Amino acid sequence: MRMIGHIARAAGIAVLAVGLAGAALAEPKTNLLSQWDNGSDAAAIAKLGEMFNAAGGKWEATSIAGHTANTLAKLRADVVAGNPPPAVQLKGPEIAEWNATGMTLSLDEIAKQENWDTLVAPELLAVMKPKGAWVAVPMNIHRINWMWASKKALDKAGISDMPKTWADFNADAEKLKAAGIIPIAHGSADWTDATTFETVVYGMNLDLFRKAFVEGDVAAMRSPEMVAAFEQFRKMINWMDPGMAGRAWDAAANMMLTGQAGFYFMGDWSIGTFNAAGFKEGVDYLCSRAPADNGKPGFILNSDSVVFFQQKDPDYLAGSKLLAHLIMSTDFQTIFNQAKGSIPARLDVDLSKGFNPCQKQSQKDLAESIKAGTLVRSFAHNMTILQKYRGAAMEVITEFVNTPGMSAADAAKQMADAVEAQQ
Repeated sequence: MRMIGHIARAAGIAVLAVGLAGAALAEPKTNLLSQWDNGSDAAAIAKLGEMFNAAGGKWEATSIAGHTANTLAKLRADVVAGNPPPAVQLKGPEIAEWNATGMTLSLDEIAKQENWDTLVAPELLAVMKPKGAWVAVPMNIHRINWMWASKKALDKAGISDMPKTWADFNADAEKLKAAGIIPIAHGSADWTDATTFETVVYGMNLDLFRKAFVEGDVAAMRSPEMVAAFEQFRKMINWMDPGMAGRAWDAAANMMLTGQAGFYFMGDWSIGTFNAAGFKEGVDYLCSRAPADNGKPGFILNSDSVVFFQQKDPDYLAGSKLLAHLIMSTDFQTIFNQAKGSIPARLDVDLSKGFNPCQKQSQKDLAESIKAGTLVRSFAHNMTILQKYRGAAMEVITEFVNTPGMSAADAAKQMADAVEAQQ
């Protein structure tokens, strides 16, 4: 009851803050288009709907299962039909692409009122403001380069510490194999393969990551350094079990959590799944930054965000302003991220209560990475290069996973060729 009252009070403030009191005839409403159709993602976004309704709005949501490309296809179809959604889950370069159409809604007025420029992580400002005006709001910050491990499996293999470098990791993987444990749990899909591979590239060579996956430099993709990254990835593929093809990411997580496998590479949305199943950090699983050979703090960032489109209906316009306010509120940033496993996009949210120890570590590591200049946005999760380049690269990465005879040199060349063909 205390939480409902807290939300209701925040909602009352929200109505005043966005100026709805002066629009007596406006009934705030929205329809959020997203790909959050199941699991902890769907549970987390349901919290936003509850807050929106508590604020006097009328909430609707349209969920498109599967890949980001599916959501983009639905968005394009709606726009062509002359019915752009009032709010849609977008991120990375897609925000800038849609902003360039002139159809997005400026949020500068409310952003100025609520000081968003000083509250949001600096790395996200250029993404949310592609041409200097706020057109999107970040819901969270995910960390991609997490490495999870089964405490039970590591204890059985005699591994006392999480590996810090890739050489250390390789040695530990052999120990797990010798103990009869699958060294790496993995569910093979294009995005899960790319998640693991970008973690390898980042941990081996930060400059290579930036050139290849942030700038889209095909020469970097063809380089000996990229070949070396594929060679490390091949070792890891050989430590995965033969049943990984088509396995869901959360099923792979369960293999690690139950001790069938030792290590698991996945973003921190995993925490929402771990919590829902009753698994505990330090008891069932361990978390640490994935191996890195440079010894520096490091963080690969992903962020879910919502972009707003211009609307003729004043109810939807009022709803967009209310929704933007609610997303940026400390209440939502806390509730949403506790459910989802990420950390708030606002840097002023206190994580001392209700957050997982790994989330607290994530916030600390983010600050250290910003200071060290090692923070990057995620290629695998559509935060850097355009979708057409990302998709082309990911196809080759997954082909490499599923083709044992494909050499690292061939993979690097094919990835560069595939991206170059899209230019």
